[in-house]
Amino acid sequence: MGRRWLLTGCSSGLGHALASAAARAGDELAVTARRTADLEGLAAAWPGRIVPIPLELRDADSCEEAVRRAVDRLGGIDVLVNNAGIGLFGAVEEVSDTELRDQLETLLVGPWRLTRLVLPLMRAQGHGHVVNVSSVVGRIAFPGMGAYVAGKHALEGMSQALAIEAAPHNIRVTVVEPGMFATRYGTSMAEARRRIPVYDVTNREMLEGARGLAENPGTGRPEDFAAARILAQGPPPLPVPTAPPQT
Repeated sequence: MGRRWLLTGCSSGLGHALASAAARAGDELAVTARRTADLEGLAAAWPGRIVPIPLELRDADSCEEAVRRAVDRLGGIDVLVNNAGIGLFGAVEEVSDTELRDQLETLLVGPWRLTRLVLPLMRAQGHGHVVNVSSVVGRIAFPGMGAYVAGKHALEGMSQALAIEAAPHNIRVTVVEPGMFATRYGTSMAEARRRIPVYDVTNREMLEGARGLAENPGTGRPEDFAAARILAQGPPPLPVPTAPPQT
């Protein structure tokens, strides 16, 4: 029997590639995007295996409805992949409170909310796997990406706590940290409304590099990410410490 997935952010890039790879492997998926029109190609390519569902991560009602529809169509959820996200470029001084909240709603609050909704289902069925797609910036920082870096660091901290809490219930937690991939991340990344030119000396080159990711021959293919990191080898689980660190 194949696995049943709820996978966010599937209109393009890593999510789209992962959905195709999982369907090809015989799994069933509820795939999400803000507009289901962006998922029509996936659904047409894998009829009966892929169910498109609209999802606005920043809206609690939308998250609840997406989980309900996924369970109704698939009969349960074995794998939750929190993949959806968008970047915000701006120096710390440039990013407003509103822009910061919006970034964290997408990168942290939305995935946390979906995880909270799915965990009771996984505990009831006796197994599950939560995969949080972070980034290399979950470990290191780059100039101009403070809000995005903060969101991914926070997502990884939440994941580490969850791994300890969920392990006794046979629920795995995995953090995936992709590097550079040829996706629309760089071209769709928003910029802070406020501009302070003095930060161009540290940030401009970073912005130009991000904008050119999709055309950079040195970036990886999303299909390789899907095959190698998730399906073929399976990502390793987060370590589960037996006691909190001593300070």
